[in-house]
Amino acid sequence: MRAKIFVVLESVFLGLGLLAFTPSVNPTVTGKPGNPFQENAMRATSLRKTGIAAQQKPLAVWECTTSWYGGDFDGQPTANGETYDMYAETAAHPTLPLGSIVRVVNTRNHRSQIVRINDRGPYVEGRELDVSYEVARRLGFDQSGLAKVRLELLRVPTRPEPTHHDD
Repeated sequence: MRAKIFVVLESVFLGLGLLAFTPSVNPTVTGKPGNPFQENAMRATSLRKTGIAAQQKPLAVWECTTSWYGGDFDGQPTANGETYDMYAETAAHPTLPLGSIVRVVNTRNHRSQIVRINDRGPYVEGRELDVSYEVARRLGFDQSGLAKVRLELLRVPTRPEPTHHDD
């Protein structure tokens, strides 16, 4: 019974720590507004420059099945209002806050890639993550379509990313 109470309390404190002490990951985009390609390229560069790819201790780790999405969705709006770019370092997750940074590790070949959650999905039972085509290619499962991966949550935004609507 004590072990269960300890686990619950540990989970509560971890959650509160995530909310209270995690800095915002939303990079400031400077450039011509309305140019999705430039914005995505700048965000990807920002991920590399901030050192997130360094050996950072994850906030949480779990395994799941992932798939990828590409050409049929390329150029379509994502959940946070960006234009989907199948060559960007991005992914879709059903519940992680938009703007979260996750390391995705293919458990078969141990290749890894840092991605930013900018969309919702996948909408297929048994899958928890949809990565861009480029991420799937780098992780080595673009031909098979599915992979067992380890997700390492590195950062969550302190506030939700703004959603852009063209009304």
